[in-house]
Amino acid sequence: MPNPILPLWEYIPDGEPRVFGDRVYLYGSHDTVGTDKFCDYKLKVWSASIHNLNEWQCHGDSFRTRDGERKADTPWTNRELYAPDVVEKDGKYYLYAYIVGSKGAIGVSDKPEGPFQLLSQYIYDEKTEVGDDGIFNDAGVLVDDDGKVYVYYGFEASNMNELNPATMCDVLPGSYMHSVIDDRQEIPEERRFYEASSPRKVGDTYYLIYSPRRGNRLAYATAKSPKGPFIYRGYIVDNGEDYPAGNNHGSICCIDGQWYIFYHRMTNNTCMSRRACVERISILEDGTIPTVEMTSLGFEESLNPYQITPAEIACVLKGGCYVTEKDLFTRVVTNITDACIVGYKYFDFGDDYTGDHLTFCMKVRGMGTPCKVRILLDDANDGKEVGVLSIGTGDGLYKTKVENITGRHALYFIVEHGIEPSWISYAFEGKQLLEMVEFVFMK
Repeated sequence: MPNPILPLWEYIPDGEPRVFGDRVYLYGSHDTVGTDKFCDYKLKVWSASIHNLNEWQCHGDSFRTRDGERKADTPWTNRELYAPDVVEKDGKYYLYAYIVGSKGAIGVSDKPEGPFQLLSQYIYDEKTEVGDDGIFNDAGVLVDDDGKVYVYYGFEASNMNELNPATMCDVLPGSYMHSVIDDRQEIPEERRFYEASSPRKVGDTYYLIYSPRRGNRLAYATAKSPKGPFIYRGYIVDNGEDYPAGNNHGSICCIDGQWYIFYHRMTNNTCMSRRACVERISILEDGTIPTVEMTSLGFEESLNPYQITPAEIACVLKGGCYVTEKDLFTRVVTNITDACIVGYKYFDFGDDYTGDHLTFCMKVRGMGTPCKVRILLDDANDGKEVGVLSIGTGDGLYKTKVENITGRHALYFIVEHGIEPSWISYAFEGKQLLEMVEFVFMK
C-alpha cells in the first residue's frame, strides 16, 4: 500500500499506531474536506493484519462529541476531537481523547477497535498539580513494564503526570513534571517542544516523539527513565520537504519486525484535510533513528512502473502544485503551472528488459494550453532526462517513447509550456497547464 495508506476519501491525521495481537490499529483525528477547521466531532479506527498491510479495514466511529453514527459520549462538551491515543491494560483498551478547549475524555472498550464507552474525565483535586490548564492537549500514554502509567501532553510545553493504574483516569498527586523535554529559550526552535506527545519504550530506552516549534517535522528525544529528562536526538521525517508544508503528528511502531514512522501530509491546498502516511525507519544500537525522506512507498519496498500509478501518491510537489480531491474516487495533482515539479520515490524498473525503449502514458485533464512534460530520473535538477511528453489542449491519454530504464529510480516530471520562442513565456506565468490523473510505463 503506497502513501497515503488509507482509501481516497479518508482523512486520518495525528496517527497513533498500535499493534494489538496480530493487527495494527491506527488511531487518529478525523479531518473533512472543505472546512476551515482542524478535525471534526468523531474518531474512527482503521486496522490491518500485520501480515497484510495492503488491506485496511474501517471499524467505524469509535468515540463522538456530537450525535451521529452513534450518540455523543461527552455530556460536558460538543467541541472538536483531536489526536487520540489508545493503550491496553489488564485486557481492556483505554482511549485518551483531547477535546478542544475542554477537559479531556477517557473511554474504555473490551476491543482495540472500540467503540469506546466513556469512562471518565481526568480526575484530580485542586491540590493535585497538572499542566495545560487540565485539558491534556495531544495526550500520549505509556504503560510501563512495571504497570505504572504515564500521560505526556501539552501545547508549547511538555508535561507529564502519572495515572493510577487501577483506574486509568485518576491523576496521582505529586506526579506532575513540567518541561519533560528541555524547553529553555536558548534551545533552537527546531528542537523545542510544540505539541503532539507520543511516548514509546524500545528495550530499556524511552522515546518521546513530538512536533517541534519550527518546521514540519517529527522530532524525538530519549531518556533512561519515563520521567526524563528527555534529550533531543534528532528528527525522523519532515512532511514539508519539497512538499506543501504543514503541522505534523505521528509516532513509531514495530510491525512484524519492521519499524515505521506514521505521519500525515497536506492535501486540498490546506493544512486542514490531512492524510495518513508511513515510512520505514531503523533504530540503531545507540538508540538513534536516522532521518528518512518522504516517499511514495508507504508499506511497499518499491513501486511497479508497469502498473498504473495514481498521480496523487506524489511525494514531491514544487512550484505551487498540490493534490486535491475531485470526488470520492478521484484525486489529482492540480494547479500545475510552468516549471512545476511532481516527483515519486521509488520505482523498480527491473533489469531484464532488452528493448531499446519504453512507452510512457499519462492521463491528464487539459487546460486549453499546449505544454510538455519532461521526464527525469533521480534528480529534478540534474537527473537524466529519458523523454518528453507533449500534451495537447484537452483531456486525454498522451503517449511518448522514452529510453529504456533499468534499476531503481526516483521519477520526476517537470511541466513547461509548449510554445516557442521562450521569450513569450511571460504569457504563461501563473496559468494552469494541466492536471495529472495517472500514468504508466509499457514495455
